[in-house]
Amino acid sequence: MDIAAQGNLWQPEEFPLVIAGPCSAESEEQVMRTARQIAKIPEVKVFRSGLWKPRTRPGAFEGVGEQGLQWLKRVKDETGLLTTVEVARAGHVELALKYGIDILWLGARTVVNPFLVQELAEAMKGAPVTVMVKNPIIPDLKLWIGALERVNTAGIKQLLAIHRGFHYFEKSLFRNAPMWEIPIELKRLVPQLPIIVDPSHICGRRDLLQEISQKAVDLEMDGLMLEVHENPENALTDAAQQITPNTLDKLLHNLILRKRTGNPDFENKLETLRTEIDKLDGEMLQILARRLEIIEEIGDYKRDNNITILQMKRWAGIITDRLSIGTHLGLDEHFLKKLLNLIHKESIQRQTRIFNQK
Repeated sequence: MDIAAQGNLWQPEEFPLVIAGPCSAESEEQVMRTARQIAKIPEVKVFRSGLWKPRTRPGAFEGVGEQGLQWLKRVKDETGLLTTVEVARAGHVELALKYGIDILWLGARTVVNPFLVQELAEAMKGAPVTVMVKNPIIPDLKLWIGALERVNTAGIKQLLAIHRGFHYFEKSLFRNAPMWEIPIELKRLVPQLPIIVDPSHICGRRDLLQEISQKAVDLEMDGLMLEVHENPENALTDAAQQITPNTLDKLLHNLILRKRTGNPDFENKLETLRTEIDKLDGEMLQILARRLEIIEEIGDYKRDNNITILQMKRWAGIITDRLSIGTHLGLDEHFLKKLLNLIHKESIQRQTRIFNQK
């Protein structure tokens, strides 16, 4: 991709680019009070706010629309902060450009649709504007790159990517799984492309923001986009993940910034290996769950045929066989015995419950 230098937006060798503001613009007073407080934090360069909110179901607050652009113009005039807003339709692009918005961003739900991305790219063609592209909600790096390429082909050279995590069906600590290996691979493939991390949407809760923000700078990501509201508890959207300007100031000053060596291979390799461990752990747990399901089927069969739970000959054979296989694979015998005994104990307990259900 042909990506120009960031110019006056920020210099990546300085403090990471910080973008902050409420999830949604709710009123002019709320926007201005939040912006004035954020403007006192020198690390923040850009004020963000959602005006058109793509909600999952109808009837929820879907944003204030065009009138919010007037508020953002006032923010820029009074505070000097740059402004950014999400655009999801060609009409949004035209309005945002009309009101002098500095940076447009494409949301995660938009990026999954190449037809819509192409429509937006054509609407902003040739405009002197910076564009940020969030990752799609699904973990598809090619889809993310494709959206960036469509915008770039439309003549937009000032491009940034936003990593906001990926939808994950399994239960997780995070609202959206970080899957750091994906933005790391994007950085490897397009090294000149700045990547901004959105901890608010990754975490979904404010108590995890510091951890993810620190992880982002440790992995040499180029900036942070955080949702900041003057009164988060009463926010109309995403209240749980927004913080006050004062909390943002503390978060930024608590970050440990390490010198960039210009060679992030060590951290990237480490994260790749850890990600592989996470995947293997998931597979291992699925296999274990399936094993225990079969144990319960065996328990049903034993009960129905009036056979005792414990079959010592079978268990002794399992121990001998699994120890032989495991030690051949380089696993410690003591560790294997403990693991097998734990699994056997759980198996006995499950079959006992089945027998007690007569």
